[in-house]
Amino acid sequence: MSHSSRPLNRQDYKTLTLAALGGALEFYDFIIFVFFAAVVGELFFPADIPEWLRQVQTFGIFAAGYLARPLGGIIMAHFGDLVGRKKMFTLSILLMAVPTLAMGLLPVYASVGLAAPLLLLLMRILQGAAIGGEVPGAWVFVAEHVPARRVGIACGTLTAGLTVGILLGSVVATLINTSLTPQAIHDGGWRIPFLLGGAFGLLAMYLRRWLQETPVFLEMQQRKALAQELPVKAVVLKHQRAVVVSMLLTWLLSAGIVVVILMSPVWLQKQYGLPPALTLQANSIATIMLCFGCLIAGMAADKYGASRTFIIGSLLLAASSWAFYHLVGAYPEYLFPLYGLVGLCVGVVGAVPYVMVRAFPAAVRFTGISFSYNVSYAIFGGLTPIAVTLLMSVSPMAPAWYVAALSLVGLLLGLWLHKTQGLIKTQEQITA
Repeated sequence: MSHSSRPLNRQDYKTLTLAALGGALEFYDFIIFVFFAAVVGELFFPADIPEWLRQVQTFGIFAAGYLARPLGGIIMAHFGDLVGRKKMFTLSILLMAVPTLAMGLLPVYASVGLAAPLLLLLMRILQGAAIGGEVPGAWVFVAEHVPARRVGIACGTLTAGLTVGILLGSVVATLINTSLTPQAIHDGGWRIPFLLGGAFGLLAMYLRRWLQETPVFLEMQQRKALAQELPVKAVVLKHQRAVVVSMLLTWLLSAGIVVVILMSPVWLQKQYGLPPALTLQANSIATIMLCFGCLIAGMAADKYGASRTFIIGSLLLAASSWAFYHLVGAYPEYLFPLYGLVGLCVGVVGAVPYVMVRAFPAAVRFTGISFSYNVSYAIFGGLTPIAVTLLMSVSPMAPAWYVAALSLVGLLLGLWLHKTQGLIKTQEQITA
């Protein structure tokens, strides 16, 4: 039986498990900040500044993590293409765990003054650099380990693992806020989730010792087929079509999750007056269903191809999101199933890395995905909340229209892949 058609073996499952676990913990570390932004703002900035300025500065530090993603991702990808996937895969989790642990130990403004927010900003930048290398690196790592006919389910599993990290952050934040008083959280309870994240990250880094370098990279080393020029230069000059498609797919991935998963609970509260606790419960259901959706999309890509998966998945996303945003106000008793269904359909993004890992040749694959993904995420991940908020001044159904536009992008990409097949044919075997 050839490598491309064999089933997943024990080593494949171990690689997938360790990669998904590390990715989940790294995403937890990256987003836990937002759940405690209010108390962090109070402690790390002067007490006498206006509340709006405190919020702007706090979320400015949060946003710095996103702005650092492209640079960190491209640098790590550069070395990942030249010296090995495993080394950078291990470095990314160390670069996330140490700053997260440090954030839980930082002195506050009352102790060290202006140094407190500057140290917090530095830690956040390091986190952004780490997450910029982790996601593309993880997709490349698992795709180059598993058989070519199993790349979809491997990447879908990993994307589901990253989603679990978001859910884990929400659960830990809920536990902290329900088990401790606001004063106890202010006095030091806020440090607990950061210390936990750092400790878990170091554990995940230790477990990644047991991972092996990818067969694709080892083969390139033996054939002396590693990139002869600066990998990012080769990507920009020779693979523009792959970059454009990968950036559009990243827009679908980032904006779908930002609008449906991250922004919808607040929209439900403001638009329909639903209780926060109820919307957060519904959000947890949607996030869990998103994990299953990623797995289904990955399996569908393996069996039916990327074009069919995106054509059908995008149509389902458009229909389910339209139903969710328009019906939940009239039928609030159906909040859970409606939100769960749209969460499942957002899972079409689980097939995004399937296309991306096949779009670039192995010599520049890490750099190609990292450049496309991180630049696109920095743009669309940051602009989507602003765009949707501005559109809501025109129509309260702006999230529905935005997701519909995204679904059209996914549909057109699916049709384009079906028509040309060019992007896939050049990389039909992931080892090519």
